[in-house]
Amino acid sequence: MSIGPLAVRFTHGVNAEMRYMLLIYGDEKSWTEAERQSCYIESTQYGDQLKANGQFLASAPLLPVAAATSVQVRDGKRLVTDGPFAETREQLGGYYLIDARDLDEAIAIAAGIPGARKGTVEIRPVLELPELPGNAT
Repeated sequence: MSIGPLAVRFTHGVNAEMRYMLLIYGDEKSWTEAERQSCYIESTQYGDQLKANGQFLASAPLLPVAAATSVQVRDGKRLVTDGPFAETREQLGGYYLIDARDLDEAIAIAAGIPGARKGTVEIRPVLELPELPGNAT
């Protein structure tokens, strides 16, 4: 498996796992209701499989972008807007938070996500800040 020259392969020590956020993007209008329900069932089964493997941390689908609210703060003033931050062809539809040994394992897990068949799964390493609640080592 190969990645582009600018990508970084994170490793977290011998036999250490790293957290990855798998962000699932797709055109929410391209799914029929039957396809969406089937995807939910498959995603639940996949989450169960990842949990059995000790790789599952969290997962959830998101409501359609029509339910989104965006918040910006500029010069100390809060601006709240109905809808997503950006108009795009694909929308963020859900996520998985996983533990993986390295990027290659995260890629293999991302490829198994049902939403990848109609959309894109973006893999992002999670930056662990010990100061945040739940991240103390």
